[in-house]
Amino acid sequence: MGIVTTFCEESPRPNEFGSTGDQWDADGWRVGVDYRSLRSSLRPAAHMDVLGSTLPEKYSPLQADGRGNQIYLARVPRAMAEALVGLIGDDAAAIVTRASTASREPTPSLAIEAEARAAAIEAAIQGDTRIPDTERQAIVRSRRGQGVFRERVAAIEPRCRVTGVTNPAHRIASHIKPWTSSDNRERLDGHNGLLLTPHVDHLFDKGFISFSDDGLLLISPVADREALRQMGIPVDCPLQTGSFTPQQRVYLEYHRAERFKKSVVGGV
Repeated sequence: MGIVTTFCEESPRPNEFGSTGDQWDADGWRVGVDYRSLRSSLRPAAHMDVLGSTLPEKYSPLQADGRGNQIYLARVPRAMAEALVGLIGDDAAAIVTRASTASREPTPSLAIEAEARAAAIEAAIQGDTRIPDTERQAIVRSRRGQGVFRERVAAIEPRCRVTGVTNPAHRIASHIKPWTSSDNRERLDGHNGLLLTPHVDHLFDKGFISFSDDGLLLISPVADREALRQMGIPVDCPLQTGSFTPQQRVYLEYHRAERFKKSVVGGV
């Protein structure tokens, strides 16, 4: 029984895939999963009198006769999950109880891997003599929101979109499309950045908030509403943050599709 313990993080394709993964992209998404062996087994086909009414109408992990569907990832409705836990018994219930108290933030190992991947990209850029030295250093500095990139973002973004803070000392320049996912042109593009106060930058980077093309603040359904209120983020009424340039909207489309958390973690 596997319990997802983290939100997805960008990650290179595992080497263990070998040639099996040649048809997939080199970069993808990884989540941490806490796998536990169960003392008792369960054959769904023998319990369809209980599970049948809980199957989702689309993308069900099980067919009506209890056989599994050929599918990579299927969301399990709460009613179905509760029925499965009940059928498995105390063993599964104990795992769920443990998981409910665990952090949903990325584990240190995933964070370390993400940093290592960024460092590897940076090292490759540093060693690429085809890139002029001045541009090479600008690209590297842009990873930390410094240099030419920050100047270009500041020319477009005069304030934090959410808090309204204008003092540059209290704002972080970060990429809308992450530095690790961008090409070198995008890494220096001022339209691929926002100048946000640190806590707003954290929420945006982790996908707990995003923005619509017309400037409306979007809040993820998995975000802790009370925590956001304590940070001064308006969650009870719409917040219009101002218009974006056409170029910014392209990057925001990527953020909403790839970074913004649209649903709670869960599945089989």
